[in-house]
Amino acid sequence: MSLDLKRKVITVRPQESIATKQNLPYYVGISKETVGAKGLSMNLTVIPPGSSPKAHFHKDFETAIYLLKGRVETRFGENLKESMINEEGDFVFIPPGVPHKPVNLSDTEPALAIVSRNDPNEHENVMPYGEK
Repeated sequence: MSLDLKRKVITVRPQESIATKQNLPYYVGISKETVGAKGLSMNLTVIPPGSSPKAHFHKDFETAIYLLKGRVETRFGENLKESMINEEGDFVFIPPGVPHKPVNLSDTEPALAIVSRNDPNEHENVMPYGEK
């Protein structure tokens, strides 16, 4: 087995958030752009108090979420008619193409989540979903 000396462990310490298509503050961690990832992305998402991003879905890739802080209602499915409430410590899986919209249930505290996807170019496949 030969060791590829060009491969290395990389640390990403984001200092500021970016605006996303979903209208959420994102701290970009692991992506094609930051570390040259080929098959995944992982970011810290903040949902401000009493706030919610735009409804959307992720074309052709899965999403895994770990809720670090807060209570979030996720509305999902056709016309966002289904709903579930998650609390800190919950893992959430969203299949490709499922419309969803998380809502921070606190009016005073932000909700924080680690979001990982099997797409290193994660923003290219975010599609808006028309709410009804």
